[in-house]
Amino acid sequence: MTKAQQTTDHEKIRAWIEARRGRPSKVAAKGKSGILRVEFREKDEDLTEIGWDEFFRIFEESNLAFLCQEETAKGEKSRFNKFIDRD
Repeated sequence: MTKAQQTTDHEKIRAWIEARRGRPSKVAAKGKSGILRVEFREKDEDLTEIGWDEFFRIFEESNLAFLCQEETAKGEKSRFNKFIDRD
């Protein structure tokens, strides 16, 4: 299994998501900015696509880091990602 990498660099995060044809999205939450997600496939009715500015605003306000994997164990481009607390 290949290792996941952690980053807070906006350009690296955006490049990783766009290289996999992902779109910045969120799950709406009452009274909150929302929970960040990356949408890869067809539109998911539970997710709202958002712009990069809003995506990174929520990312910073929530004090998140992005955990992602470049390749699968078979050497294919991985879509594994997770938003984690920076602390």
